[in-house]
Amino acid sequence: MGLGATLEYISSMMKISHTSNNKRRQFHTVELKVRMDCDGCELKVKKTLSSLSGVKSVEINRKQQKVTVTGYVEANKVLKKAKSTGKKAEIWPYVPYNLVAQPYAVASYDKKAPPGYVRRVDHNMTTTETISRFEDPAYVTMFSDDNPNACSIM
Repeated sequence: MGLGATLEYISSMMKISHTSNNKRRQFHTVELKVRMDCDGCELKVKKTLSSLSGVKSVEINRKQQKVTVTGYVEANKVLKKAKSTGKKAEIWPYVPYNLVAQPYAVASYDKKAPPGYVRRVDHNMTTTETISRFEDPAYVTMFSDDNPNACSIM
């Protein structure tokens, strides 16, 4: 009887620690950019990501190459699982342009971004690129701000 009670106590302790571990996991939304060309690629990615434990839903927008995974998951595990399909995958690098102070700055503007999005940049990031300004008097006087129809080229 002493051994049976001890085993029950140990098993109940394991169950408690297992359930408390699940409560610590937080609900996340992970957005990925995954290269998908056809319905087969889309189905393969959706099936693989749905099999990950903790995933509640997988939404795919093939036109934007965007996959949204919601559930009790970690971003790096979802990214690793997406890469296991053989597709090129990365964390979604874009944010809506209205959330960026200077959306057309060199660091954030990206021609490949979907409409309404710009590249995500850190505000603490220092730019290593320098913007030079070329002011040759011949080019500056070619056009007139006073009369926009007057052009010295024509």
